[in-house]
Order: sequence, then structure tokens, then C-alpha cells
Amino acid sequence: MALKPLLGLGAALLASLAAPCAANAQNAAATPAAAGAEHPALEPKALEILQAASDTLAKANTLNFTATATYERAARNGQPLYYSTVQDVTMQRPDKLRVITKGDGTPDEFYYDGKTMMAYVPSSNLVAVSDAPPTIDGLVDHAFEKAAIYFPFVDIISSDPKAELSKTMKSAFYVGRSIAVGGVTTDMIAVAGDEVAGELWIGVDDHLPRQVRVVYAHEPAHARYQTEFSNWKLGAPVDPGAFTSAKAAGAAHIDFAPPGDATPAPAAK
Repeated sequence: MALKPLLGLGAALLASLAAPCAANAQNAAATPAAAGAEHPALEPKALEILQAASDTLAKANTLNFTATATYERAARNGQPLYYSTVQDVTMQRPDKLRVITKGDGTPDEFYYDGKTMMAYVPSSNLVAVSDAPPTIDGLVDHAFEKAAIYFPFVDIISSDPKAELSKTMKSAFYVGRSIAVGGVTTDMIAVAGDEVAGELWIGVDDHLPRQVRVVYAHEPAHARYQTEFSNWKLGAPVDPGAFTSAKAAGAAHIDFAPPGDATPAPAAK
């Protein structure tokens, strides 16, 4: 449910057959919601669906899932280009996280064991290691401040996902039903704040996030960001050794630092 991007997330086209149906569903739901007097800014049905998703995620001691993030960046000639990352995520509450990233660009690995965070680039055999806060909630802020590390699923792995989402949410309404994401029947929810507007696809039966699309009001490029979630496993046993790597620890060490040519994600901080 993250409405803040990785240093890039993006938009993908709807399937040509599904697009007219989705557009009609959005128009049908959004028009009454815009009336204002008849519908509250925070529609109860939308909040109920968000709460069910938050409760499902928060009560799971372990989470395994894949986050496929697509983001838009302009080429030198102004043409929009689209890039994707695939992140295999393993998390154990409240203080363990592993993220293995593949896709367009340099693959990397991130490990957090409740005491130390470690970012490893296998292709260069380089690693950065630092002390870290004792919880995942503290880690995500620490990693961003120290090295501009940001994951597009931070709301999902927080201790209270809906509370994180609600910090900037000023409107929420129900859009309709869809089977366009992974063949799973989902409820579509539109949410917005002053800086960001997003749409979420949440499983009807399992209450799990399946897709998020986001746009930022004040981003100069007006880029769109998308993350699709799949391969969900909740409560599965996790090997304690999953949250560290002897190979990474033995690599050449460098300091954590924000990338020199990176622009922080809009509204992420």
C-alpha cells in the first residue's frame, strides 16, 4: 500500500480489453464521490477495506512476497522511458528484513537483522554495513536518511500499515471490482492527500495488496509509479540465517552514502 516510491516506481498500461471496463467503473464510482455533500471525503467502505488489509498484514509474524516496481524517467530527448525492478522480500516482525533486488539496473541485496543493516552489490563485490535501529519501523527512516535507500512497500511492512497510509490521506473512496491483477478478484480503492494520489487493488478474499499506482502533484515530470505484489506467504517459517549473508560480509567494505546523482523520491521525506 505504499504511496511513496522507490527512487523510481511507475505506471503500466491496462490491458486493452480491461481498460474500458475499468474506466467505466472508475467514472461510476468517482462521480458520486465528487458530489461532496452526499459522500464523505473518507468513505466508510474504502476505510473498511483498508483496515482489513492492514489487520491482515499486521498480525502476520512473517511476510514473504514479490514486489515488481515500474517507474518512469525521461530520456535526454524528453521521451518517457520505463524501468522495472523485481524485489523478493522476506520479513519477520518486528526486526528482520531481507530484500533481493533484480531487474533493469544493477542487482543488489539488503539485509537487516535487528542490529545491523547491510547493502551488498554482488557484481562489484562491495558492501556497506551500519548499525541500525531495533525495529523495522525505525529502519526505514534510518536507511533513507543514511543512504537514500527506499523500498516501495514500506507501508506494507510497517507495524500499522493503515496508520502509515493515513498520515497524509485526506480522501478515500471505493472504485469497484477488478480481476485484472494476477487473476485475483480485487477491490479498487482511490486515496489522495495534498502531495500524492494513488489507487490500490486489494484482494477481496485474502485482503492482501495486489497493486498500487501513484502520481505526485508537484513532481515536475508528472511521472507515474506502479508496484505489483505477488507470491504472498504469511506466517511461513523463516530460516534465522536469511537476514544476513556471510558472502556479503566478506566483500570489500564501503561507507553508506546517498548516491551522488540520485534525487530523493518526491514526498518520501
